[in-house]
Amino acid sequence: MIIVREATLADVPGIREVFQSEYGDHYAYPQYYDTDALARLVYADATVLLVAVDGDSDRVAGTASVVFSVGAYNDLVGEFGRLVVHPDFRCRGIGNQLMHGRVQRVESRLHVGIVENRAAHTFSQRISTRYGFAPIGFIPQKLKLARRESVVPFVRYFGEALALRRNHPRIIPEVSMLAAFALDNCGLPQDAIIDDTSAPLPYGDDFELDELRTEGYASLLRIERGRLRHREVFGPIRLHYGLFQLQARHSHYLIARRRKQIAGGIGFMIDEAEKAIRVFELIALSDEPVRFLFESLLRKCQRELDVEYLEVDVSAYSPPMQRTLLELGFLPVSYVPANVFHEVERLDAIKMARLLVPLDLGKVDFHDTVRPIAEAVVDSFTSKEVLPRMAAASHQAPLFDGLSDEQRQRLLAIGTARSFQPGEPLYRKGEADGTMHLILDGEVDLMADGSRKVGCLSTGQCVGETSLLNPPQSAPAHSVDALASTIVETAAFGNQQFHELIRRRPDIGVVIYRNLATDISTKLKNLGQRG
Repeated sequence: MIIVREATLADVPGIREVFQSEYGDHYAYPQYYDTDALARLVYADATVLLVAVDGDSDRVAGTASVVFSVGAYNDLVGEFGRLVVHPDFRCRGIGNQLMHGRVQRVESRLHVGIVENRAAHTFSQRISTRYGFAPIGFIPQKLKLARRESVVPFVRYFGEALALRRNHPRIIPEVSMLAAFALDNCGLPQDAIIDDTSAPLPYGDDFELDELRTEGYASLLRIERGRLRHREVFGPIRLHYGLFQLQARHSHYLIARRRKQIAGGIGFMIDEAEKAIRVFELIALSDEPVRFLFESLLRKCQRELDVEYLEVDVSAYSPPMQRTLLELGFLPVSYVPANVFHEVERLDAIKMARLLVPLDLGKVDFHDTVRPIAEAVVDSFTSKEVLPRMAAASHQAPLFDGLSDEQRQRLLAIGTARSFQPGEPLYRKGEADGTMHLILDGEVDLMADGSRKVGCLSTGQCVGETSLLNPPQSAPAHSVDALASTIVETAAFGNQQFHELIRRRPDIGVVIYRNLATDISTKLKNLGQRG
């Protein structure tokens, strides 16, 4: 019989053995191998630490925790930490019992429960789904184990959390698909307002960079913007918790000075084991220092620190901040409704991340509820890596003629990187997949009746353009086969995403439809001459 209960000091060696058996010498958090650190977790008020004990052998068969300090404590947010079952006790339902025990013990103390499940297997994803947690994103390469591993964040709400949610967040288009999946998974209405016009925050270049010293602490406390009001960045601690606690938590501040006066600061925590940085606070007298501070942090990461991953939780009600982070290379990886308690409401938050190492997901295994939202995030990271090539190819493509740089960037943002081997079809005659391809590299043969070659397209040309002419529900069937004659890489544009874009940006639609008409007319003339 398995008994789930709160851990005691006597359980510490058994907890250590569970982690050691699962992770070997590669776990990013060595405190779980440190009996003194585990003993402190047993007694910590901000942690619920459970064990599953085998009644026959009295061995610790598994362990799980909830940490309440992941958000500011008054945010009523808790992180459901690692759930680990000893290999000797698997397939006995222990993971389910531990999850049930956690929910039972903390549901009256929380509004929001968050769990980040490893994406390498579906075991923990299935348990989270079974206990009412909903997938809200996919975070590539967040964990540092034997290699960088990805996680799938889930959320569950308790008490009045959703009743206090501020509705109608304002988000940039690049966040919209992720937000739509997350809101739907959480059973919430699609109430996000897509803001396609807000510009990024302005850049001020007349600041001097400094690091927080004692005399700077008092100056930051006097700045309310970003600390007490107009919060655009959320994190697990606040400046007014005190300088001693900031230092104890390995927290740092970069300061922007103008004419020797402090104009703002950015707070971040360095996790040396994870080789990761989390931005937890942004304080500024005005918008001007914000971009300077983020760019300074990125330079510090690239030149001085051994960092591979950065993340920041940004307000879902601040499109300019979202746009600024996007331009600095951060991508949205999760959308958390009602995540942050502010004044009398709970605010949605967008987690945005930047990888400083190449994208290499390794083995991932998604539960069915996770796959759509995970694939959307992966597509954005894959597309980002080839975005410079997409931009170069678009300048050769007649379809993009007449677009401004800003319009071109918005259109390319909905493209997804695809690759094809020689002989592999981009599409077949009669299919109505609603996809157009911009060829980034390689050659594509157009084949009629299966064997008759009627055209060859190469880098900078588009194939399947007619897919974009009709509404999504009536995309036309392709009239020929399109086969890769070499290794081919493309940017794929889906009919639905394209029509959503031109609905918001008719100025882009006018140019694209004009170019489509011209391009199709030219191809028809060429085919007629060949005939």
